[in-house]
Amino acid sequence: MLRCPECSAEIDVDEDEVEEGEILSCPECECELEVSQTHPVALNPISDEIDEEDEEDKDALEEDEEEFEENGDLPDDDEEDEEEDDEDE
Repeated sequence: MLRCPECSAEIDVDEDEVEEGEILSCPECECELEVSQTHPVALNPISDEIDEEDEEDKDALEEDEEEFEENGDLPDDDEEDEEEDDEDE
């Protein structure tokens, strides 16, 4: 019987059947685990760094989208300049 290194839940897997590099999933915390060694079986959680990078990219994309007007065009710089000119007068 194997245990999840993240939450210590039991993972019902035959230790003789797993292969190095195989990906298992914890039934409790749903963490993906890679079999890093077979005798004895060692499990390593697959890093969430990739997911975090994807989330950062998504956040940056959302910030960029906020710069667009509702019709998808970039705001006209002329409008901002006109407002500044009006303030100067």
